[in-house]
Amino acid sequence: MHLNRVKNKTISLDNLRMNFQEIEPDLTPKEAVEESNRCLYCYDAPCIKACPTGINIPSFIKKIASGNLKGSARVIMEANPVGASCARVCPTEELCEGACVLNHASLPIMIGNLQRHATNWAIHNNEQLFKAGEKNGKRVAVIGGGPAGLSAARELARLGYEVTIFEAKEKAGGLDTYGIVSFRLPQEISLWEVEQIEKLGVNIQTNTKVGKDIQVRELIENFDAVILAAGMSKVPMLGIDGEEAEGVFDAIEFVEGTKTPPLDQQFIGKKIVVIGAGNTAIDAATCSVRLGAENVKMVYRRTEKEMTAYEFEYEFAKQDGVEFRWLTQPKRIIADKSGKVEALECVRMELGEPDASGRRRPVPVAGSEFIIEADAIVKAIGQTRYLSLIEELGLEHNNGIVKINTKTHQTSNPKVYAAGDVIFGDGQGEAMVVTAAQQGKLTAHAIHQQFTADKVTLESV
Repeated sequence: MHLNRVKNKTISLDNLRMNFQEIEPDLTPKEAVEESNRCLYCYDAPCIKACPTGINIPSFIKKIASGNLKGSARVIMEANPVGASCARVCPTEELCEGACVLNHASLPIMIGNLQRHATNWAIHNNEQLFKAGEKNGKRVAVIGGGPAGLSAARELARLGYEVTIFEAKEKAGGLDTYGIVSFRLPQEISLWEVEQIEKLGVNIQTNTKVGKDIQVRELIENFDAVILAAGMSKVPMLGIDGEEAEGVFDAIEFVEGTKTPPLDQQFIGKKIVVIGAGNTAIDAATCSVRLGAENVKMVYRRTEKEMTAYEFEYEFAKQDGVEFRWLTQPKRIIADKSGKVEALECVRMELGEPDASGRRRPVPVAGSEFIIEADAIVKAIGQTRYLSLIEELGLEHNNGIVKINTKTHQTSNPKVYAAGDVIFGDGQGEAMVVTAAQQGKLTAHAIHQQFTADKVTLESV
């Protein structure tokens, strides 16, 4: 995609909008069939094992080769209720494509692009892929309408449950709708997945914050089960002087601001510094470039080797002209007399002994302070958790990581189950969209198994 860059610090709003159009073109029908025919349709396919949701990849690819695109989309979405989004945001190089046997002979099958091709067909043809199950009289509340919550709701609706999702934002979809840059995941893709689930009879109550607009006690009393799938909260404070200056942004809110027009034109021709080196930090940096920033720097207190962003995200940022400052620790935000950001004072670091995570701990180099000019600073150093909600539910947790029974997905309150970001950490999965989707599925089936077992027990008495 052609990127409209700053020229004489002038760029039109239309140019900015073009910068946020999806960068990866869809395969043509001919390209899709030719790529599908390269697949060996392995009997014991390693790509399936590498997919957290277990999509039958050879099956959906073979259906593309035979022209059955609806069938292909059904195979994908059967396993992954947010499969259209995951076709765009999954680290396929590390998962399914990374496991493809053709890596040893030529090039791996373009599984992500083929998955996108099939789901795009379903979207463009307005296909409804699944039906709701016969009602069983049970009601389940889902707190949070992101990938985990949507996946749980979709599975439960197909099993006959009456499901209500309580979503704090104006639209459901969570990270897919608001938190992933539009040039990778257009918002309409996530909203199609939400619509697929609504058409199963799932009631999605948006602009509804649990604990404020509806009380936890009401959910516990009025539903047979509750699923906590609230995701993550805002970026934490840096804890340095000057953090309250005008022009300091939360990376999550910064990216979200680019998902719903009109786009902000205040960054045209500006110098932006992003603090952090994860995938969200990369998103903030590449968004800054597309918003017309003249110069974008990322500062990280460790080295390139320790950064947590995916390799393909890092390469993408470099192609966008983002500059990286390794072993650099922010020390103070400097504001002008009007209170606006004008610079970031940093100190150079060196790696010392390993910390609890196993990574070498960065320590400051005495007397190495220096200044980076900046018109805006974006904080991308992770996210906090919804501690108040977790504690209001009375759930056991470890610094906001909710403890669950890994077999039943029940929390310390047996009526409350949990999935997604609220349980990731402490060996309970990696925070990816596809993993959250699988957690939602597993939680739904655990609830169904619990109620089915209870029913059998009652009938046998």
